[in-house]
Amino acid sequence: MNRIFDIAAKDLTQILRDRKTFMFLLLMPILFTIFFALAFSGPAKGPGDSRLPVGYLDLDHGTYSQNLKELLTGSTVIRLDEDPTRSETDLNQLVADDKLAAALIVPAGYSQSVQDVTPLKLIFIADPSNTSTSTIEGEVMAATSRLMSAIRTAQIIGQTTSAFTPAFEQALAAWQNPPVQVASTSSAAIEVKDAQVISATHTSPGMMLQFAIAGLITAATVIVNERKTRSLQRLLTTATSRVHILLGHYLAIFTLIFGQFVLLITFGQLFLHVNYLRIPLATLLVAVAAAACISAMGLLIGVFAKSEEQTIIFVMIPMFVLSGLGGAWMPLEFTGAAFQSIGHVSPVAWAMDGFKNIVARGLDFNSVLLPVAALGGYALFFFILAAWRFQRVSE
Repeated sequence: MNRIFDIAAKDLTQILRDRKTFMFLLLMPILFTIFFALAFSGPAKGPGDSRLPVGYLDLDHGTYSQNLKELLTGSTVIRLDEDPTRSETDLNQLVADDKLAAALIVPAGYSQSVQDVTPLKLIFIADPSNTSTSTIEGEVMAATSRLMSAIRTAQIIGQTTSAFTPAFEQALAAWQNPPVQVASTSSAAIEVKDAQVISATHTSPGMMLQFAIAGLITAATVIVNERKTRSLQRLLTTATSRVHILLGHYLAIFTLIFGQFVLLITFGQLFLHVNYLRIPLATLLVAVAAAACISAMGLLIGVFAKSEEQTIIFVMIPMFVLSGLGGAWMPLEFTGAAFQSIGHVSPVAWAMDGFKNIVARGLDFNSVLLPVAALGGYALFFFILAAWRFQRVSE
């Protein structure tokens, strides 16, 4: 066992001595994560009101014009933009300049005309060619209709109870707070809080996995150089077995990759607000399985490559193919069912599923068990293949 740790310590010392290791393991994934997050997030949007802005001018200042305003204020479609200093000319200009989606003017005498059940026409200013005009007009008509309906209801009740005002207020409140309401909710899996956070929940694990594979260049080169310098042959003349050598190299790569994951997960949690720690044990399990799989891949590359040039080729091709196919760049959810099935040939797809089930989809601990099992299967396959090849090259 000590021989395994000695070999792992020797490899780590050689790997960490190379400045390229820091760039591939930490600097590049952080920079690319931020780049992709900004690229996919689109324009930054604050928590502002997304409703259509409609200018509002009340020339009546009566009770019913105030009731109408209250109904419109509760709209989920339009947002009243009221400024008493504006004139009708000002509103026309603001609509023409596309600073307001439309404008509504309540004429003087409106409240009295409503009470007489002969309401004056509201002045509606809008661009007929604008697609939102009909939507806004429909919302205004609905509010006006509700106001008149409340008045007629109160008048009917008031004929027998002499309580027009309470009846009107009750009818109006019924429109503002209907007894049956449809509420739209979202699960944590699809909750949208911020475009950049959504992007980071994909790009953070994606870049972390991609550059974990890229970082195998240095680790695999150590194994290649061990054969080129005949250090392997000298090592085999000692009491150290091939199994100890193989496990020592594997432990070094695993320690490197897992350490990278811990640092990048911490960075994502603290600075990108990717909620890796929503279920810490699940995230840890996926990280261990992914590190085990990528480490076995690095071991395989190290025993297959015959030169440093081959090492670079054997690392870069799988990095691009497996990352692109596995959804590290673009979510597989955006592709068809056939491509999603093909994409899961890549272990990166399973690792992405495991991380995103926690940080983006809001699923429970059990959701990572299948991705972890798949990654474990890939790790075992790569390791067995590496052991078979190592037996041959060390003879």
